[in-house]
Amino acid sequence: MIDLRHLHAVAALAATGSVTRAAARLHLTQSALSHQFAALEGYLGVTLVERGRRPMVLTPSGEILLQLARRVLPELEAARQTLARMKAAPQARELRIAVECHTCFEWLMPAMDAYREAHPEVEMDLVGGFHPDPAGLLDELKADLVILSETSKRPGIVHFPLFRFEIVALLAHRHHLADKPYLDAADFAAETLVTYPVPDRMLDLVHRVLTPAGVNPLRRTAELTVAILQLVASHRGLAALPRWAVQSYLDRGYVAARRIGKDGLWSALYAAVRETDQAAYADFATVLTDTAFATLKGPEHFS
Repeated sequence: MIDLRHLHAVAALAATGSVTRAAARLHLTQSALSHQFAALEGYLGVTLVERGRRPMVLTPSGEILLQLARRVLPELEAARQTLARMKAAPQARELRIAVECHTCFEWLMPAMDAYREAHPEVEMDLVGGFHPDPAGLLDELKADLVILSETSKRPGIVHFPLFRFEIVALLAHRHHLADKPYLDAADFAAETLVTYPVPDRMLDLVHRVLTPAGVNPLRRTAELTVAILQLVASHRGLAALPRWAVQSYLDRGYVAARRIGKDGLWSALYAAVRETDQAAYADFATVLTDTAFATLKGPEHFS
């Protein structure tokens, strides 16, 4: 049987012209290398080396093995180096992100860009569509990280706190409520409330302020933040959105903002992942928080 040690032996002898030097190159004794050649010649039934010559040369049969060695050994070395690089390189992994809030993309996209630059081996993607139970995507293995406004006690799910923020009431500058320092539930009773087309449980103003007070104003929905603000500016209704999501419009004086309640209405964002992925995506949660504080006005750290 011809194996790699035989090919290495033939190549070393051809390169050095001496059994002694070939054995040294292969880290063998001269006797061990001579026995290898003798055994191989016995197996093949041919003579591989012209032994009476100095330097030693291969016979035509030996040259056939030498050509084989020159083809096979470089390919094997190239394969070894490729496998070594693959072993040393970070393993490719996927990060599928689902987002509960409509207003997250302003800082989520820069965060994804920053993380992708630092971790090119990670394939990042957004899970599209509206999901009534975003955290359930983790259980179903349809997402790897979900950005939520509330934590849950789902088994096997952990949450990274990102930041807290204030939700403000938005109204036209000449609205009759604009003179109030803050709005309470009763102020919304006779107004039209403009919201995203999402369930009430995802609207903090509704499920935390209005519903407990028994207030159920008329509703109007819009898909985009700018469309909601246009309706507010046109006296078509009131809205309640994160301050950080509308701060640029407030800076330009497009609409006015008032606190909801004397102490304000506060919410938060969390990144939820499977417990088994906690270590893998902890650094992305940090990037999310850092990017939010670098790009937005109004987010606060958890106390």
